[in-house]
Amino acid sequence: MNVVLTIILTVQMLSALAMIGLILVQHGKGADMGAAFGSGGSGSLFGASGSANFLSRTTAVAATVFFVCTLALAYFGNLRPATSSSVLESAAVVAPATAEAASAPAVAASGVGQIPAK
Repeated sequence: MNVVLTIILTVQMLSALAMIGLILVQHGKGADMGAAFGSGGSGSLFGASGSANFLSRTTAVAATVFFVCTLALAYFGNLRPATSSSVLESAAVVAPATAEAASAPAVAASGVGQIPAK
C-alpha cells in the first residue's frame, strides 16, 4: 500500500509543478491588447492564438490529474481498519506482580539482611 501512496504522491507533485510552469508561461488577458496596437510581441512559437489553446488544454489536463491524485490520497488517508474499537478495549493488560516482588518490601521493612550501622 505504501508503494501506491508514494506513486500517487509523486504524480501529484509532478502535476503541481507542471501546472505552475504552464500557468507562468501563459499570457494574461491584458497581453492581447498590446498585440492589437501593433506590438510585435504576439508572434510566438505556437503562433498568435495557438499557444493559448495548447497551454490551456495542457493546464486543464495537469489540473485534472492533480485533483484526481488529491482525491485518491484523501481516500487512502481515511481508510480505517475494520476491527476498530475503543482505546480502552485495546489497552495493554498489566501483568500482576510476582510473589518475589511482593515480599521484597516486607523483608526490607523487617530489617533482615541489612548491614548494621557502625
